[in-house]
Amino acid sequence: MRHVKYVFVTGGVTSSLGKGIIAASLAKLLQAQDFRVTIQKFDPYINVDPGTLNPYEHGECFVTEDGAETDLDLGHYERFLNVNTSQANNVTTGRVYKSVIEKERQGEFLGKTVQVIPHITNEIKQRMLLLGNSGNYDIIITEIGGTVGDIESLPYIESVRQLVWELGKANVVVIHLTLVPFLASSGELKTKPTQHSVKLLMESGLIADILVCRSDRPLGKDIRHKIALFGNVNAKDVIESIDVCTIYDVPIKMLEEGLDVQVLKKFNLNPTGQVDLSQWKDFLYRIKNPKQRIKVGLVGKYVELTDSYKSILESFIHAGAQLETQVDVQFIHSEDIDKQSAIDLLQSLHGVLVAPGFGSRAIDGKLIAIQYVRENKIPFFGICLGMQMAVIEYSRNVSGFVNADSTEQNSKTDFPIIDLMTEQKSIATKGGTMRLGSWDCQLVAGSTVASSYNSLAIKERHRHRYEINNDLVGQIKDDNFRIVGTNPKTDLAEVIEVSQHPWFVGVQFHPEYKSTVSQPHPLFVSFIEAGISYKQNI
Repeated sequence: MRHVKYVFVTGGVTSSLGKGIIAASLAKLLQAQDFRVTIQKFDPYINVDPGTLNPYEHGECFVTEDGAETDLDLGHYERFLNVNTSQANNVTTGRVYKSVIEKERQGEFLGKTVQVIPHITNEIKQRMLLLGNSGNYDIIITEIGGTVGDIESLPYIESVRQLVWELGKANVVVIHLTLVPFLASSGELKTKPTQHSVKLLMESGLIADILVCRSDRPLGKDIRHKIALFGNVNAKDVIESIDVCTIYDVPIKMLEEGLDVQVLKKFNLNPTGQVDLSQWKDFLYRIKNPKQRIKVGLVGKYVELTDSYKSILESFIHAGAQLETQVDVQFIHSEDIDKQSAIDLLQSLHGVLVAPGFGSRAIDGKLIAIQYVRENKIPFFGICLGMQMAVIEYSRNVSGFVNADSTEQNSKTDFPIIDLMTEQKSIATKGGTMRLGSWDCQLVAGSTVASSYNSLAIKERHRHRYEINNDLVGQIKDDNFRIVGTNPKTDLAEVIEVSQHPWFVGVQFHPEYKSTVSQPHPLFVSFIEAGISYKQNI
């Protein structure tokens, strides 16, 4: 029986070096050799999950099939591996402490003083091993959030240290991602930040087996040798992670650097076959060699931090690659849109996506944008709040209900065409209480969306509290405005279309969460096709 192997990825010097992409790239290389691999992330913040975090704080909140609100890195994991993650793949300090405190209240510790060691670290280790105990995987890759030296990260580093001894060195590999900056004033790559980072890791009792060094230029043999000496590793275990054009280049670079080979050697495992990345390389070729370009506007409230819409942006890349089209995304803050600026901002676009969001800020700009693209026949895609705004815009400007609104923005509206879902009205707490995860949807035959999916029965992921009000929607439906997708159990409207338009679709769910490199989401593909057609006909 094969023992499950564990890879831990830590980071040093600075945040945002790309631990998640390195973890996903390694997993891709191992998966291509027929190893059963999954990735999990342990985040040191005290929130139970990122569901209540402002997108400016933490980027987008990614939602899994089983309804977990998770870190955006889980989106990278799914997009690279084309394998679903779950509640077990993302753990936060808040969740760990919440569980330990609940156990203490229930008397599970038999009167002992509850401490970070062993109680918190035992809880962390149990969760680190959970996926491995399922029997579904050969290798578990765990990304430790934050940076070595952070106070919040110490319990996780200590837990990994304990697991190294409990599981044995043959079953655990520690990868440390660090930075080798170039100083223009001296014309040199500097290894000192890496040296200090490795030293901090060792002071915590953990020794890295492999060092992955981020840099904007090649390291060279001398630099690698120096890093190896100070890092207590072999020169072959110093892996160069040079800046690349796209995150999808990273698996190829890691293959060239032999990251997978070094990991497997330390596990005393032999590669099970040739690493077949032909499909991945074809995808990269299509990204870099498009036959045409289109411009798509992304209208949102959080455009200052593009990670707020990470899954949407990656979905455009996936769909564009399939269609050999470069999708140039123009970020448009909805606060900047009024009747006059809408013309300047939108008239040159070949498609407009109105993004998800919460709250009342900058709603008017979204409504103006939707009216403009509807009247000017520019392809439109509304997701979650974007779909709700499309319903309100049609209600006001076509159906004649000038006070139509959402009770999220206006609780006193006399025409609440968008309203809080019935089951949400008794819920007071915010965290993890929205309609979350995968839900069924039945599509209408002959609709644009049904043609895009080539199916009438679909399942998509949700994250919302408000829905189209079924008590009022009958008053705005006509031959042009149609409900073409509903939940078969609740009869809640999930998809709307405007028929007398080249492509006008709004969806209550989040299709961007399910788009992957190998399976671009059909709605994004169809939307980009509509944009290409629009460009050719103007």
